[in-house]
Amino acid sequence: MPTSAPVTGPALARRLSTRFMGVEVEVPHGVLVPREETELLGYATFAVLRDRPRPASVVDLCCGAGNLACAIAVAFPEARVVACDLTDEAVAAAAANVARLGLHERVAVRQGDLFAPLDASLAGQVDLVVCNPPYISTARLAAEKAHLLDTEPREAFDGGPYGLSLHQRIVAEAPAFLKPDGWLAMEFGEGQSRQVEILFRRARAYAAPEFLHDERGVPRAVRARRQSQVEVAPARRRDAEPS
Repeated sequence: MPTSAPVTGPALARRLSTRFMGVEVEVPHGVLVPREETELLGYATFAVLRDRPRPASVVDLCCGAGNLACAIAVAFPEARVVACDLTDEAVAAAAANVARLGLHERVAVRQGDLFAPLDASLAGQVDLVVCNPPYISTARLAAEKAHLLDTEPREAFDGGPYGLSLHQRIVAEAPAFLKPDGWLAMEFGEGQSRQVEILFRRARAYAAPEFLHDERGVPRAVRARRQSQVEVAPARRRDAEPS
């Protein structure tokens, strides 16, 4: 959660300093402010990486300010992380946090749509794909959740008609980049666990997904291991250079 008020100007020009999993990150206007619940996803990835051979290869999609990528790199000094996002603001913020924390030799920031910025050489080589994608439906974002757009970008919240448009794509596309026993971990909204489980089952590329519950017992994150024998589509080539 934010640890300070905006340092200058009105809300639309805000820049917050926030601690995420013990790592200080700066979040300018136009970028999602990391939420406390996303730490559940973060610690789920830590558990995966503790059991992986090192150095581990990690891809952080929808990276926002780079909070997950930076937290992983700090906790696992041998890890190599690629952080991707679509918007100019998020890519700039992530790159700035990576540089400020001295992680630029181990965390690369790239711009593009989900897996598109990744080099094809990563196909079948990634230990972990982690993502906190948007998961609010377009209709809810136009109604009771409209206030979220006052200071944060639509891209960080709008998950399409049912809130799971990006989840569906990520589950389908991740196997092309994951090692045969690599993991995919994602956050999702309250009440979406059943639909998320269906996505994984339909993909026929993963072992049974494991759901992570918050302090109220509500499932809010999932991780699933890619099965060793699956047919996957070819990896998409990178469409943007590193930031």
